[in-house]
Amino acid sequence: MTGRRLLCALIGTTLAALLAPPPAAAAAAPVPCPTVRVTPKPSRPPKPTPPPAVPEQKAVGGPDLASPGLVVPAGASRAPAVTASSWLVADLDTGEVLGACGAHEYGTPASVQKLLLAATMIPRLDPKQRVRVTRADLNFEPGSSAVGLLQGGVYSVELLWLGLLLQSGNDAANVLARLGGGSQAGGVRLMNEEARRLGALQTHAVTPSGLDGPGQFTSAYDLALIARACFALPAFQRYTLVERVQVPRQPRATPPDPRGFQIQNENDLIREYDGALGGKTGFTSLARHTYVGAAERGGRRLVVTLLGAEPRPLRGWQQGAALLDWGFAQPAGAGVGRLVSPGSVAAPTPTATPSSEPGPTAHVEAVPRSHSPAPARAPFVVAGVAVVIVLAFALALRAVRRRR
Repeated sequence: MTGRRLLCALIGTTLAALLAPPPAAAAAAPVPCPTVRVTPKPSRPPKPTPPPAVPEQKAVGGPDLASPGLVVPAGASRAPAVTASSWLVADLDTGEVLGACGAHEYGTPASVQKLLLAATMIPRLDPKQRVRVTRADLNFEPGSSAVGLLQGGVYSVELLWLGLLLQSGNDAANVLARLGGGSQAGGVRLMNEEARRLGALQTHAVTPSGLDGPGQFTSAYDLALIARACFALPAFQRYTLVERVQVPRQPRATPPDPRGFQIQNENDLIREYDGALGGKTGFTSLARHTYVGAAERGGRRLVVTLLGAEPRPLRGWQQGAALLDWGFAQPAGAGVGRLVSPGSVAAPTPTATPSSEPGPTAHVEAVPRSHSPAPARAPFVVAGVAVVIVLAFALALRAVRRRR
């Protein structure tokens, strides 16, 4: 009996070893992003705690984009070193992602969140409509960016868009959110609905302007989805390239303004970069510098997004320009993922406290990762099993004959 048990155990172990699937390869360590190290100022506030990571959300656009590190196509030239904590370069027309660093890592948006407001409200609002500014519209953080709208002043919606995009006006953001959503809170609710429609599942707006609020986050990938939606709007394309505009006088406002004034576009990319299509700057002490920019060259339109940058040695738009240069140097068709189409990622309505609970799960439209085919093992397995069985019967038969 001992010999038989030993034989059976040997056969079982051998069969299990032959039929077992190959061990999964260990996950490769993330590739560090080329980074310019900058010592943060002592007064910089601590980063807020992001929501728990949801694997389905990080896989939107393709499995490679889930990496917290650098992701570029095989054979790509070295990406430029920047101070941004995360970034992404993509083709506005094909949706191909050319490269990224921490594409789905949470970041604080600052004023680039105004692009979500634009994507949400430009299709809803008549640019010729005139609206009177209320006292509540001017309730925002003192000292933050503003157009200079006056209580009781009357402005066209088109002028408000120009004030939002050129001067990053938080006052204009409040008016446009109220006008499109019935209230500022209603406008923010519509912004979050639009983010989910676009597939920007890591984006949650708390303020219409991008001024910091608890639980307000986005990602470099989400910003690219939002920017792509904006650049699909002819009105946005026109607004974002305007260099300066005259704000009309408001003699009946509080206080009255009998002369009016001029505002300029803060995005230097449109003046300094050949083929620039526009974009948006952003800054808060919590978010640091954020940036979205786009340009056209050789028939290709690329967009760059970056979060958490410092302005030394290059300002945000200059870091964006360096990444655009890198993107244009890459061959068309070489990518690491793609920007999903609006409506292609299904996500349930988020809970009332997205800052403290996991975000919505998603059915992801993902880009399949290329795999090397597994070696064909079936013939070897069959042959191995046959040999073991033959040897087992031979040994068993021999043992029986010896007992007789």
